[in-house]
Amino acid sequence: MNLKRTATIAVGGGALAAWFAGAATSNRAPAATVVTTSAPIDASGVELADEIARLQDKLRPTTPPRQPGRNLFTYHAPAPTAPPPASKPALSEAAVMLAPPVPALKLAGIAEDTDLNGAPVRTAIISGEGQLFMVTEGENVTTRYRVTKITADVVELLDLEMNTPRRLALR
Repeated sequence: MNLKRTATIAVGGGALAAWFAGAATSNRAPAATVVTTSAPIDASGVELADEIARLQDKLRPTTPPRQPGRNLFTYHAPAPTAPPPASKPALSEAAVMLAPPVPALKLAGIAEDTDLNGAPVRTAIISGEGQLFMVTEGENVTTRYRVTKITADVVELLDLEMNTPRRLALR
C-alpha cells in the first residue's frame, strides 16, 4: 500500500509541476514596443520662454529716472527744503470726529458646558484681527469689546469706546 500511495503522490506532483511550468511559460513572441518621441520638456520650455519674456517686459522701466538723481559719491544729502505750511482750516471746515473703524469680527462657534449646579456655561469662539478669541461673559474681545451676553446662537458685545452694542450671530 505504501508503494501505491508514494507512486500516486509522485505522479500527481509531477503533473502539478508540469501544469505550473506550462502556465509560467508562453509560446507567444513578446509584443514589439513602440517608442514614441513626445517632447513634454520642449513644450514646457516654450511656455517657460514665453513667461520669461512676459516678465522681462514687465520689469523694463517705462519712465526715465528723475533728475537730479542721488549722488552715489557723497555721504550725506543736502537737507530737503520743507514745503510752505498749509493754511489752517477755518472752524467751519474743522474735521468732524469720526468713529474708529469697526474691526471685522465673526462668530465661529459657541461651546456649551454645565457648571456644578447644572446651569449652562457658554464659551463664544470669535475670529477677528488675525486671532481666535475664546471668551465667556464679562471677558474682553480685543481692547475694544466686552462680551455682555451669550445665547445659543448670538453673542452680544459692548463697544467700550462708543458705548454701543454689537451682535454677532452664527451663520
